[in-house]
Amino acid sequence: MKGVVALMALAVLGGCAITEPKPVADNWTKWLCDSKTEVLWRFADAGQQQVDLRLGGGDQVYRLKSEPGASGALYSDGVLAFHTKGDEGLVYWVATNDLIGRGCKAP
Repeated sequence: MKGVVALMALAVLGGCAITEPKPVADNWTKWLCDSKTEVLWRFADAGQQQVDLRLGGGDQVYRLKSEPGASGALYSDGVLAFHTKGDEGLVYWVATNDLIGRGCKAP
């Protein structure tokens, strides 16, 4: 009886691990901006509604969510914004509208 209970507990715990969301890929896309700022980014979900972004190769990861934009794709968390159009983009601080880099694209 103890063996059956233990087996059921493992099955329940194993089922929880399977439902955990995972990013689309662990690979980061590296872009270099005109300001020489390095931008590392990747889609955080399969629907491409969220982006993980790192600046200058730093360890801090910003999780940006898709927002309506005029053209291209705009992602923001209210602090940082990342706007892409085609194969390039720009990054800026939202509150101060300070540009971090424009013309960001693959080196």
